[in-house]
Amino acid sequence: MTHQHAKVVVDARRLLCPMPVIRVQDKIKELNVGAIVEAICTDPGALHDIPAWCRINGHTVLSSVRENDEYLIIIEVGE
Repeated sequence: MTHQHAKVVVDARRLLCPMPVIRVQDKIKELNVGAIVEAICTDPGALHDIPAWCRINGHTVLSSVRENDEYLIIIEVGE
């Protein structure tokens, strides 16, 4: 299944827990189902916190990777 939604970037660099999750949550509230969100974080806890929040709230983590000192988490907005 291909999605034709534009990717929305949430810049959560230099923010500590729980702010990366809150920034992602606030942005996802504005988006439609199927939208793609890329969260860029520097807090390593975000690699656990954001996927846990997504599972609880019905969103899908498409990928999560570390690139240098940043963590990129790609999310598909669920219902």
